[in-house]
Amino acid sequence: MTANVAGYLLQLLASRWLGVAGFSEFASLLAVQLLCAVPALAMQNVVAREVVHGADIRAVRAMQWRCAALVAAVAVVLVPVVAGVLHVGVWAAAAALGAAPALVVLSGEQGILQGGNHFRALAAVLALAGTARVAPALIALVLGGGAAGALWAAAAGIVCAAFVAGRIARTTSAAGPPLDRSSGPSAGADSTGRGSETAADSRGHGADPAMAPWRRGGDPATNSSTSPTSGAGVSRRGARLPSPAPDNSPTDLVSQRANSAGEPKYRIGVLPVLRAVQVQAALMALSSADLIVVRIVLDDTEASQYSLGTVATKIAFWLPQAVGVVLYPRMAQAAHSGRAIRDALSVLSLIGIVAVLGAAVAAPLAPLFAGRDYAPIQGMLWVFALHGAILAVLQGALLSAIAVERTALAALTWLGLAVEVVLMLTLADSIGTLITTAVSVAAVTTVLVALVVLRTAGRATPAADPAISDRSFL
Repeated sequence: MTANVAGYLLQLLASRWLGVAGFSEFASLLAVQLLCAVPALAMQNVVAREVVHGADIRAVRAMQWRCAALVAAVAVVLVPVVAGVLHVGVWAAAAALGAAPALVVLSGEQGILQGGNHFRALAAVLALAGTARVAPALIALVLGGGAAGALWAAAAGIVCAAFVAGRIARTTSAAGPPLDRSSGPSAGADSTGRGSETAADSRGHGADPAMAPWRRGGDPATNSSTSPTSGAGVSRRGARLPSPAPDNSPTDLVSQRANSAGEPKYRIGVLPVLRAVQVQAALMALSSADLIVVRIVLDDTEASQYSLGTVATKIAFWLPQAVGVVLYPRMAQAAHSGRAIRDALSVLSLIGIVAVLGAAVAAPLAPLFAGRDYAPIQGMLWVFALHGAILAVLQGALLSAIAVERTALAALTWLGLAVEVVLMLTLADSIGTLITTAVSVAAVTTVLVALVVLRTAGRATPAADPAISDRSFL
């Protein structure tokens, strides 16, 4: 809530300080920055899933830095492209893209906390990140730095937040599991919170009794701790596996066992992150495409009015984000996935209804906060909120797809994006037709994706068999 409110405050104040003409550029660059955050969102989801499945934290962080380097390289290439497409300066485009690598690192640390059920520490990091991003940007706007200066200041704040988040994650991991404290620190863990496979498997799982058999790898009455010396291991789904194979023939790419020197034998590849990236990219593109198209089909005044209306969309979209954050670790567990997915979609739908009603009631206050120039859109704010509420449900459905590694489901969202862009470019000629098109396409896409997700919820996932897991040596 703190992070989201800070983000909305930035957009509201920027709309007043930059004026109707200047805010369109700033909003479009923020949309680009959101698209650049796609790898970061995917990183958090993949890291959380790997931590739930017992991955070694050092291997997770190594993968995190490899992905950050790749994102930095891509960002450099995209700077002139963004500058040309949006008709903005290269400095402003670089400011929008400059935070992308730091966001990847920050999100990786958040994923470690999320997968380990360290939600109190995660809450602190999320609030810190939101504040560190917005406060410097507001100062830059007050000092007359314009859109580019504000975005560069925000990027600097994100770098600082990533550093602090890493310290918090390491301290929290070293302190041991957040729950089940009666059993003491994880066996085999060293002073950094990393240790044997037993320690990795026990770290970060909640105290819900229904989850206890999964955490221990089977029936609590018959199960014994799995260690490198035990005769048979336990898979991350709770199924018995054969005895560990020789070092050069691993049977499980998920459990990142350590060698005698304390280094992980296997790396977590970037391929799972890339698969999650295309899911997140589809969602973020669908939620942001209208902000980019609006600068093409409408004039600067209407584009700025539409951009302010999307603040209601973002509120309805990001308000229930905590639902997915908290339920995601359960979605990644085969025994609890179906129930967690149904709970998430139900709660997201309910919150969406409340958000739409709230937008309708609060609509007359919009000109008071944003200025009279934005009065023409106050009667449509509930439609903007409906757009965000629908996208929030779609986000929950796609998160479950990442959790159970059914990322091919994103194809429906990509198809919806293509249809939306074509319809907007050919039919939309006003604020009303633009937002109506966005809502209609989002609704159809969400219904299709949710139906597929609910139909497959709770089934055994392909990754339950290590032989066909999507982990790789990349």
